[in-house]
Amino acid sequence: MTKKTTPTSDTSPDNIWDDIVETAPAAPTSKPIKPQAPKAVIHEEMEYDIDGLMTDFPTAKELERFVFDETGIVLNLKGRANKLKYQIAMDALNGITIEEKFIGNENPYVDKNDMVPVEELRPVPARSEELPDHEEIQNTFYSPFVPHTNEDFRARGKKVHCVFRKYKTGEISYEILGPLDQVPFGTKIDKYGRERPEIIKWVDPRTGEQIIQREDGTLTPVGRRLRSMMQSMRVNKTNQWEVWIDREFGDLNHNAISNPWDLTK
Repeated sequence: MTKKTTPTSDTSPDNIWDDIVETAPAAPTSKPIKPQAPKAVIHEEMEYDIDGLMTDFPTAKELERFVFDETGIVLNLKGRANKLKYQIAMDALNGITIEEKFIGNENPYVDKNDMVPVEELRPVPARSEELPDHEEIQNTFYSPFVPHTNEDFRARGKKVHCVFRKYKTGEISYEILGPLDQVPFGTKIDKYGRERPEIIKWVDPRTGEQIIQREDGTLTPVGRRLRSMMQSMRVNKTNQWEVWIDREFGDLNHNAISNPWDLTK
């Protein structure tokens, strides 16, 4: 008896002509999807808090120093409301931008009591009201060889930087520009037993622009002395006053010599 057999498909790689019948996948059994509970969001706690800062740093100076050590930010907390200063410090430590008014400019480790105080620099004296506007300047002469106004500096041969100006209307002025120097004054013993100056004072020769010669040719008392001094400084057969300061307008305006009628020059 002949047995009926079902031919099997040859899926060998050598039989390239055989059509492979794909069987459809079995339908998946549907299962109810369980709703997943939302994942808990873990909030990262801030590294610093006010209670910790208040406990560890009871004074504004200690708080400023700690913030400076941790962040390099100089805070100005002295005299602020207690809650406010700790909030500012905590913000700085946690990377929050600080308002400009709470930012300081001095290292919190520097104690002013250990420093030698420096005298406040005085303002430059006012310009003489007898002088015309600078638009009327005819010529200017700068000299670094005028003796110093300070007696001690003058005895050591120090000079000042002085500028002379002559105006078209005839006035002549001088102005000492500097230099500025600092000198220690007095002595005291600091808390470490070291001797230090009591204060640093300025030697400030600046005068502002002052008049030497008036429009009518008369000289002020200081003007007479300055003129004598500059006349003592020789330039060939003449002197610096005549050559560089009290110059004639024609010496400067060669066009006036060749054509005195051209008022535009």
